[in-house]
Amino acid sequence: MDFSDPAFQLEIAANVAAAASILLAGRNSVHGWWISIIAGVLFALVFLQARLYGQVALQGFFIAVGALGWWQWLRGDRGAPLRITRLKAAAWPWLALLVVAGTWGYGAMLVRHTDGHAPYVDAAILLLSMVGQLLMMRRKLECWWVWLLVNTLAVPLYYSGGLQLTALLYVGYWINALVALRHWRREMDVAR
Repeated sequence: MDFSDPAFQLEIAANVAAAASILLAGRNSVHGWWISIIAGVLFALVFLQARLYGQVALQGFFIAVGALGWWQWLRGDRGAPLRITRLKAAAWPWLALLVVAGTWGYGAMLVRHTDGHAPYVDAAILLLSMVGQLLMMRRKLECWWVWLLVNTLAVPLYYSGGLQLTALLYVGYWINALVALRHWRREMDVAR
C-alpha cells in the first residue's frame, strides 16, 4: 500500500464514500443515497483500473439507482416516505433465476470479450448487487441477506484482484449487513 500512489488514493476515497453510504443505509438514513452516487463514480474509476469490468458496469447501475432510491425513500409511498417491509416469498425463485441466468450470460460475455479477472464471480457480484440495491431501494428487509452474500463473494475477488484495502473494507461491510439486518428488523417491528 503506497499512499503516494494516485490509484491507491482513489481507492481510499472510493471506500470512504462507500463506507459512509453503507453505514447510513444500515441506519435507515436517506442521506446514504446521495453519498452512494459519489462512491459509484469513484469506484467506477477504481474498478476500471483493476480490469473488473462487471464492477464498472455495476457502478453505473448504482449511480442511477442512487438517484431513484433517494427519491423512493423520501416520496415512494404515494408521496410519503417508504416504510421497511418484507419481500413476498413468491419473488425469491424469480430473483434466483434472474441471478443465475444473468451471471451465466454476463460471465460468458466477459470471458469472450475482455481480459477480465474472475469473470463469472465478477458477474455474480454484479447481478446479486443489482438485486440487493433494488430491494434496498424499495426498503425490503431481505436486501441485507443479499448484501451478506455479495460481501462473502466480493472479499476474495477483490483481494485476488489486488484490491486489499477494498477487500478488508468488504469484511466490515459484511459485519455492517448483519447489524443493519437487525436494525431494520427492529424498525420494521416498531412501525407495525
